Amino acid sequence: MSTPSRVGVIGLGIIGARVAKNLRKAGFDVYVWNRTPKDEPQFVQSPRILAETCQVLQIFVANDAAILETIENLLAALTPQHLLIAHSTISPETISEIAARIAPSGAHLIDAPFTGSKGAAEKGQLVYYVAADPADLERAKPVLEATSRHIVYFDNLGDASLVKIATNLITASIVQSLSEAAAITEKAGVDLNKLAEAIEYNACRSGVSDMKLPAIIKGDFEPNFSLTNMLKDSRLALQLAEIFKLELPVTETVNQILARADEKGWGAKDFAIISELVRGEVVLGHRKRRTLRV
Repeated sequence: MSTPSRVGVIGLGIIGARVAKNLRKAGFDVYVWNRTPKDEPQFVQSPRILAETCQVLQIFVANDAAILETIENLLAALTPQHLLIAHSTISPETISEIAARIAPSGAHLIDAPFTGSKGAAEKGQLVYYVAADPADLERAKPVLEATSRHIVYFDNLGDASLVKIATNLITASIVQSLSEAAAITEKAGVDLNKLAEAIEYNACRSGVSDMKLPAIIKGDFEPNFSLTNMLKDSRLALQLAEIFKLELPVTETVNQILARADEKGWGAKDFAIISELVRGEVVLGHRKRRTLRV
C-alpha cells in the first residue's frame, strides 16, 4: 500500500497531542479524537468517524481497558485497508486480544509502545518499539519517523510491549534509588546540588538521573510521565512475573511505594513525586527548597 497522507490520532494527552502537532508539521493531514473534547484542528465526534476518515490510526490511550474499549468502538468501520498502531503500554496478552478482535475485519495491527516523555514528544524525538508484519511496518514507517528519532524492531507481536514494560521497571527503580540518595544526603545536611554534581561524574549517571534528579531537588512534579501510568506499568510487570514464575523484589517494593503515593491523590503528578514519601514530607509544596544550580 502507498504511503499514507492522512492519519488519525486517538488520545490527546501529553504525548498524543504533541504527536498530532508534529505530524501536521511533517505535512500529514491529521484528524483527531479524544474521550474529552479538545480544541484541536479536525477533531471528529467518535472513533468510528475517525476510522471512516483515516486508514492509518495511531492510538495513545491510557491503559488496557481504554484501548480495548477504543477497538470496540472502531470495529464497525474497520476494513482490510486499515492499519492500527497501538502506542499504549499494555500487556502482551492485550495486544494478542486486539489482534484477535480485529482479525475478522482484515485490519492490520502494529504493537508500538514508545519511550520518551513530554519534551521528546514536543521535539518529535520519541523512540518507538515496534512489532508487526514487515509490510505493515513499511507502510507505517513514514508516519513513525515523523515523530521519532529511532525505531527498535521486534520479531513478534507483543514483544515490543513486553520490553517497554521491562524498561519502565528500570526507570522506576532508578527514581526510587535517586529518592533514597537525596533523602540520606538531605538528612545529613549536605547540599543536594553537591549530590547532583557527584552523580554527574559518577558511573551511576543516566538519562533518568539527568531528567528526574533536578525535579526531585526542586520539588517540581509537573507530569512528564504520570504516577498513575507508572503504577499501571509496575502492576503489568508483576502480572508478567506471576505468569513466568519470577520473583521481582525491587519491582514489588517500588509498586508498593507508587501505590502509597497514589493513595495520597498524587496520581496526576510526575511519578518522581515518590521522592516526597522517602524524604518524609507531610505537606507537599511547603518545604523551603534548595535551588538547583545548572
